[in-house]
Amino acid sequence: MRYNKDMLVFSGSSNKGLAKSLAKELKSRLGEIELSAFANNELKIRVKEKNISEKAIIVQSLSEPVNHHLIELLLISDGLKRLGVKEILGVIPYMGYSKQDKVFRQGEPLSMEVIAKILDTAGFRKIITFDLHNPDSIKFFKTPVINLSAKERLLKYFQKEVDKNTVIISPDAGAVRSAERLAKRLEVKAVYIDKQRDLKTGKVEVKGIEGEVREKNGLIVDDMLATGGTLVKTAEFLRKKGIQSIKVGVIHHLYVKGAQERINKSMIDELIVTDTVEQKEKSKKLKVISVVDLIVKEISS
Repeated sequence: MRYNKDMLVFSGSSNKGLAKSLAKELKSRLGEIELSAFANNELKIRVKEKNISEKAIIVQSLSEPVNHHLIELLLISDGLKRLGVKEILGVIPYMGYSKQDKVFRQGEPLSMEVIAKILDTAGFRKIITFDLHNPDSIKFFKTPVINLSAKERLLKYFQKEVDKNTVIISPDAGAVRSAERLAKRLEVKAVYIDKQRDLKTGKVEVKGIEGEVREKNGLIVDDMLATGGTLVKTAEFLRKKGIQSIKVGVIHHLYVKGAQERINKSMIDELIVTDTVEQKEKSKKLKVISVVDLIVKEISS
């Protein structure tokens, strides 16, 4: 699917800021679309463009409210196809349900596989997303999926912050390899947090740490921030161990209610996130960096 300037960018309601930036960078524009709902909250979508090319781009993060945004995305795609659009590129910067990529207990659905099958029905030529919780989730899709990484954006930002007193902190066992790669790139040491999660309640307990953090400047990089509870507990634990400062880089800030407030009151000094999910709150501790150029590069290649 080659990009041309006649391709309009259509935005659902989840990430209009990123869609607008994408259209600007592509020297295109946002397509006119009407997003509304009936009295019973069934979505009502209408694409209002009269002259439309055979190719289009839809930008929609599956962020909160996830199910609303999913259905909205599917209906926009169908509306475009009924206007004669032959090829649609789905830009889904944050893929909802991506953490539910395994079955842990009997009776649970494999939710990511179900969502993949639903998205396949939309008929996208290709889907662009960022940092799936498990990169192997691509196998659930029949539609080609390009899983870009925004970690380079965080790396570039942190390169200006790093010195010999910096340590990369792996927030859990699943992030060890990622933390080690980042530490190697930044030429610093990595330390590891030992955490245990209760599968029934979801509560996390910090058990210990491997490595020295006293009087160090800590960097934590993770793929997702939901409630922020675990991150706040980790910061408290690190402060007790004598860490000097804590900066956190997260690709997907889900802006769950109360999460940013917890971060604001926590012992975390700075939180750097990307715009895969549209910023819903402002804070002196919060800095947002864009991934739009990475999307443009993929579309234009």
